[in-house]
Amino acid sequence: MLAQIVKTTFGLVAVIGIAAAASAQDIALPQGAVVLTVTGEIDVANADGTLIFDRETLAALGTEEFETTTIWTEGLHRFEGVSLKTLTDLIGAQEGTLLATAINDYTVEIPVSDAVADGPIIAFKMDGETMSVRDKGPLWVVYPYDMSADYRSEVIYSRSIWQLDRIEVVK
Repeated sequence: MLAQIVKTTFGLVAVIGIAAAASAQDIALPQGAVVLTVTGEIDVANADGTLIFDRETLAALGTEEFETTTIWTEGLHRFEGVSLKTLTDLIGAQEGTLLATAINDYTVEIPVSDAVADGPIIAFKMDGETMSVRDKGPLWVVYPYDMSADYRSEVIYSRSIWQLDRIEVVK
């Protein structure tokens, strides 16, 4: 079951998808190419203790959109993806750290406490287009940088990993 809420705050438009509590049978095995693998201390799995997603199964969790500038791109862009909070709620991560890893094995630590409403998303679209590896895809952890000065810091920028393909939950 999904609910959608539309908000406008200081010109920021967010469409929030809220996934109801899910069990392992609610998360289908992906039919397409796997873009995200979640491992570690998780409560939900769909493949031998691991949770795997293609773009469609990831989007089925519900999506959010917001517009923001970034320090890596020019101008204002619209990002769409799954709320980090939706994902952490689904997997039962209420505390700890997300070890987010890119396709080149670069890893950053994101505290679960960053997963808040109206916070970062795991973006798979920028300006309505699916992001390619060349354009920081397939997935990019994007914070709503323009929403708050708190999101415009070296610490937050360092957590904004692109070419994301794996998350390990460590509690």
